[in-house]
Amino acid sequence: VQLQASGGGLVQAGGSLRLSCAASGRRFSASAVGWFRQAPGKEREFVAAISWLGVSTYYADSVKDRFTISRDNAKNMVYLQMNSLKPDDTAVYYCATDRGERGKPPLSQEGYDYWGQGTKVTVLQ
Repeated sequence: VQLQASGGGLVQAGGSLRLSCAASGRRFSASAVGWFRQAPGKEREFVAAISWLGVSTYYADSVKDRFTISRDNAKNMVYLQMNSLKPDDTAVYYCATDRGERGKPPLSQEGYDYWGQGTKVTVLQ
């Protein structure tokens, strides 16, 4: 599986961005997908995850009610809609998939096997 994250950029606090993750590979539709982020000087942290069918979603407390993860398996795409952005959301955002075994989405990076290159999000005061 190869992943390509895009959609990052510069935005004012309170604004919105939609990140996209384009995937290639036979097992994508059977894979859970997670979004993670890494701010400068900090560890990479979990943001959101979605099950292989898109039925179940999970969010970090810090983004709950502001971010929405979704997927379109017909297009091999996963999205992260980010609303009400805050300066603390500034980070490089990564998408990742597991091995495609139709399991519950992992909530830690150790559960993911394939990673995209990251897209940078900067939220200004």
